[in-house]
Amino acid sequence: MAVTRPVPHPAPAAGAERVSTGPVVARALRLLEAFSDERPTLTLSEISRRSGVPLSTAHRLIAELETWGAVERDGAGRYQVGLRLWEVGALAPRGPGLRERALPYLEDLCAVTRENVQLAVREDDEIVYVERLAGTRAVGVHIRVGGRWAMTATGVGLVLLAHAPPDVVERVLEGPFPRHTPWTLTDPARIRETLAAVRTRGYAVSDRQITSDATSVAAPVRDAAGEVVAALSVVAHHGSPVAVLAPLVRTSAGGVSHALAAGRGRRPPPPR
Repeated sequence: MAVTRPVPHPAPAAGAERVSTGPVVARALRLLEAFSDERPTLTLSEISRRSGVPLSTAHRLIAELETWGAVERDGAGRYQVGLRLWEVGALAPRGPGLRERALPYLEDLCAVTRENVQLAVREDDEIVYVERLAGTRAVGVHIRVGGRWAMTATGVGLVLLAHAPPDVVERVLEGPFPRHTPWTLTDPARIRETLAAVRTRGYAVSDRQITSDATSVAAPVRDAAGEVVAALSVVAHHGSPVAVLAPLVRTSAGGVSHALAAGRGRRPPPPR
């Protein structure tokens, strides 16, 4: 009987890029990471320099990303993030899925307070905003949907950190702590006390920590198992009565929690 011998695959040429998808995907993601709030549009050379990917490789990968729709070019030929990437991101359950169920409650809270209302989740040691509504008398804020912030300076961040696993808390408390105003918390002992207070009273207050004219009041959003999966906040002018805002925020956060447990976004009566 004839024996069929396996045909050996030829070794890759010296200097040839590996066929494995790992390095290629990693480089493509580094190209996308080159974009930021400050630099939403970039030339190919800027993408290469900011990502650390060689220009020839960046040229090939960015062409593939453009074909797929992850990036697109503006009228000047500069690259920007494409709508296809947003479409895929919309499938993330902790982003738009959470937002869909929370939005009726956020809208009611914004209408009652006429202040900024925000929704955020924890991603590793930072928070990511998944929704923001601007009220008619709202104070100016520096966040955007999809933006990341340190956890210790914002109301939603303090809530999420207070309910984070112990290893996350200890890692965050090692610092550094970005200082935005003279009132920004930078002392680990004070932050630890603040987190304990958040767990005790059920809401967080961030007073003038990001800007000197704003106070944030935030409360936890829980899933069907009772785990804190998000935080909801009102950002009001400094001096606004926390005793009035806190019950409203907690009621709205509780409504979102019930909607998550029920798997739908039912609109509740507006908070009183």
